[in-house]
Amino acid sequence: MRLSVIISTYNPDQKRLSQTIDGLKSQSLAKHEWELIIVDNNSSNYFHNEFDLDWHPSAKIITETKQGLTYARLRGFNELTGDIVVMVDDDNVLNSDYLEQVLSIFNQYPKVASIGGKSSPLFESRPPDWLKEFYGNLALRNLGDNVMISEWANRYPQAAPIGAGMAMRREALDTYIKKITTGQSNISDRTGTSLTSGGDNDLVLEMLRSGWQVGYFPQLTLQHIIPAKRMEVAYLARLIHNTNKSWVQLLQSHGINPWKKIPKWGVLPRKIKAWVTYKAWQNKSSYIKWQGVCGTFEGMAALPEN
Repeated sequence: MRLSVIISTYNPDQKRLSQTIDGLKSQSLAKHEWELIIVDNNSSNYFHNEFDLDWHPSAKIITETKQGLTYARLRGFNELTGDIVVMVDDDNVLNSDYLEQVLSIFNQYPKVASIGGKSSPLFESRPPDWLKEFYGNLALRNLGDNVMISEWANRYPQAAPIGAGMAMRREALDTYIKKITTGQSNISDRTGTSLTSGGDNDLVLEMLRSGWQVGYFPQLTLQHIIPAKRMEVAYLARLIHNTNKSWVQLLQSHGINPWKKIPKWGVLPRKIKAWVTYKAWQNKSSYIKWQGVCGTFEGMAALPEN
């Protein structure tokens, strides 16, 4: 088996997961060259009863009872047989040549361990005009039509792939897997309905620190399904707040954190000042940005003492 596709899911929306599966059905890469592993992260909606995987000769659903995206992915990594792994979220629709392009890129770039490309929105309802400011937070991106490759440089690279559609060499995962299985990681990732994140970025940084390169390749394209709920102010504010807080922790764990620790008592006055600076009362966009800054302050307060 040359390639393994892993979908980690928890109580997925049936319609969106069906769209994801349909995108995989239409892949140009011959099915005997790749396998499909769906990791059910202890779901309670019995979604697997609704799916027929007979269309694929090497497809299976396995269960990981330990809650959390990191543990679901780790279970998938331990089950795979391919040399290349592609992580697909349960709301991603890959372009029909995605898997074929992944193999071609890795053949051309032997020092690159992880790749990703363009992620465009597939909205289930009309988005508000201000939403574009937060596309990056919704795992949507388009960095242009030029290939970008990065290596370790004491900062998080722009070329780093996002979790949606991230493809990796199996051999480059060893350091990350050891880190998780030996309890050396303190990075939290999505668990159940939480919006904490950092696992994707932790993966990228571990590969870079091990001497690999990562890259952005515009020929890799997918659609990311965006339901109405994810365009609500309350959701985006919570998402960006939690993401920014965990981002400080992530960079600190890799020794590239640009922020200094602040005292816990200093969080509230900073939030008040930022409320005025960002004019958080003015509109939805300003309020969401203010919540993001608040998350950063909380992350700075949680940093260890020097």
